[in-house]
Amino acid sequence: MAQIRPFCAYRPRKGLEEKIAALPYDVYNREEACAEVKRNPDSFLAIDRAETQFGPEVDTYAPQVYEKAREMLGEQIEEGRFVRDEIPSYYLYEQTFEGRRQTGIAACASIDDYLNNVIRKHENTREDKEQDRIRHVDVCNMQTGPIFLAYRANDTLRGITKEAKEGEPAYDFVSEDGVGHRVWVISDPERTAAVSEAFRAIPELYIADGHHRCASAVKVGLKRREEHSGYRGDEEYNFFLAVLFPDEELRIMDYNRVVRDLNGFSAEEFLEKVSESFLVEAVGAGPYAPDRKGRFGMYLEGRWYALQAREEIRSEDAVEGLDVSILQRYLLAPLLGIKDPKTDRRIDFVGGIRGLGELERRADTDMKVAFSMYPTSIGELFAVADAGRLMPPKSTWFEPKLRSGLFLHEL
Repeated sequence: MAQIRPFCAYRPRKGLEEKIAALPYDVYNREEACAEVKRNPDSFLAIDRAETQFGPEVDTYAPQVYEKAREMLGEQIEEGRFVRDEIPSYYLYEQTFEGRRQTGIAACASIDDYLNNVIRKHENTREDKEQDRIRHVDVCNMQTGPIFLAYRANDTLRGITKEAKEGEPAYDFVSEDGVGHRVWVISDPERTAAVSEAFRAIPELYIADGHHRCASAVKVGLKRREEHSGYRGDEEYNFFLAVLFPDEELRIMDYNRVVRDLNGFSAEEFLEKVSESFLVEAVGAGPYAPDRKGRFGMYLEGRWYALQAREEIRSEDAVEGLDVSILQRYLLAPLLGIKDPKTDRRIDFVGGIRGLGELERRADTDMKVAFSMYPTSIGELFAVADAGRLMPPKSTWFEPKLRSGLFLHEL
């Protein structure tokens, strides 16, 4: 049973939401973050990545960076740029992109559900990446970036969502990347109670995106528990900011691969080796996007090839049967020498949002060969998490990304 509850969000004052809403902090490197904040000083990225307020001589993770984030957030609240709702509420967050619509519920999820595996994971996290957000949340006393959770759709929440969206949205804007954003506030106690009750009937939730943010939020909550030995369990620090989406509305895009060289093979030798595990078919000059599971595109020396995994290397196992696992196990590792894709600098990953033209560009410039993938499905993600297993790195690319700064949760 999932413990989901409403909260009193800090939100942008009406009219500022479009300027403030920002892509997640971790989609930018430091140079890109500085450029974005210079372009739009109102962006919440300035608070999420407060090193943008300093010169390059100040380390990204220096203590004064987190203090600056706390200071800037406090100033903006004092100036009235953010207002706090007085009634614990849920917030419907609808995103529209490329003709598709997904609607999530912004809420607070329980750190105990994370610890007890009611909230299930499919990725490992890195301590160094956790520490940055732990310090940011702890110093600011605020969770600023929501965790993207998914659940199996049900009629109750579907009906509540439909009814709530009949009212006027609190926010309605289109961001510069073409994504539409609309928000409705659910503050009526009967409705919020109905949402909470509906989630109590859901046995498990899944982290779709934001494993590091989630792990960091949980660790801040545990730290606060240590500091308050008489805690009751209902304090705000026992919960973290999330947006929960029904699986039927979610879209996972392809997460493609590019490799710097052929590991000593000529193109002809490489194609011959690939054909031992895959059926190889030349498909001409046009970009090739796989149309089903078990198929891959490969771009090499100006030509596209369709690869079909041979039956003997296919698997029904939740992890070994993933296309990303098949490519890694039977091509990237044995032929190209990519033993650990997390650390090997000869491989890079290209989110599907960038298009197949980006694969061609990379393979024609700084890389040698590119692979287009069939997207991992939400069902595969659930199956891996239910089995208590982990996906290979860079298995899923969710689009559109949730914006930071639209909902803030004070601890």
